[in-house]
Amino acid sequence: MDTDASHEPFDHLDLDGHLLQLLLAVLEEGSITRAAQRLGVTQSAVSHLLDKLRGIVGDPLFVKSGRGIVPTAHAQALAARARVLLDDMRSFSHAAGFDAARLEATVTIAANDLQRDLLLPTLLRCVRAQAPGFALRVIASGAPSVEMLRDEHCQLVITPRPPEGSDILQKRLFEDHYRVFYDAARREPPRDLEAYLAADHVTVLYERRRRIDIDEVLAERGVRRRFVAQVPGFAGVGPFLRGSTAIATLPSLLRAHLLRGFDTAPVPIDCPAMPMFMVWHLRQHADPAHRWLRQQLEDIVAPSLAAAAEHMPVAPDVAFAQNSSVSTSV
Repeated sequence: MDTDASHEPFDHLDLDGHLLQLLLAVLEEGSITRAAQRLGVTQSAVSHLLDKLRGIVGDPLFVKSGRGIVPTAHAQALAARARVLLDDMRSFSHAAGFDAARLEATVTIAANDLQRDLLLPTLLRCVRAQAPGFALRVIASGAPSVEMLRDEHCQLVITPRPPEGSDILQKRLFEDHYRVFYDAARREPPRDLEAYLAADHVTVLYERRRRIDIDEVLAERGVRRRFVAQVPGFAGVGPFLRGSTAIATLPSLLRAHLLRGFDTAPVPIDCPAMPMFMVWHLRQHADPAHRWLRQQLEDIVAPSLAAAAEHMPVAPDVAFAQNSSVSTSV
């Protein structure tokens, strides 16, 4: 009987890290097109490799659903194992010692627009000066969840609100304080609590019922404000303040980038500071490349804050967190 060599069965020795990475990319993007863009290959290459992976595991992995695709239950189970295998492969490859110059990796960091603009451009420049093969992918963190790290949607989160989990580690980077932002061409700053409460307010609402910390704190204290606009990120606040008498209570560092040109005043009520943390999963804690990246992030905090201060008429009220210890987020 003749056999068709093109249909010879696959076995486990045909499996490699690229196929595992492909599985995760298609699963997380929910699209072969977006997975191809993320991996820097063609759609046909993704389809071909996906067919190969299907042959190895004996499962369709993804099925059509409307105009998109959804993973099978088996694909979901394999994805969890794929992340562990990829972590083991990274550790294996770095066992002889980490060399940044030889690093070839795309790292995903979750951050909202304040910390994105403040820290990540400087981080990328510094890292690529030592590791030309490094690439950065930034996703919005919103109100971050433990699943972002457990499912490796990202390898690092920069946030003032670390998600809680015994397998989640954090380290404080710096601390900012809140200021009242306003358009000086349209109004005076609120001089007292009465004027502050009488004003129209603009704020950020990342997700339904997930307000920024200062709004949570003031609401818990019974401070009632009239919000006339809620936007999904700090970048959306400026257009609602400009030309209006509304005010916004936000971190002072925003005046260096996203809210440059607006005046600020002290908040006429006692406010907590806003800390900023880097957060990662326990499985990556000892990884040499990840440890190196975390150190690079720590190293660029001070120069990034100094650069921000140059664009602010009043120096930001920030505190550094040098030598703060690593801890779990619970």
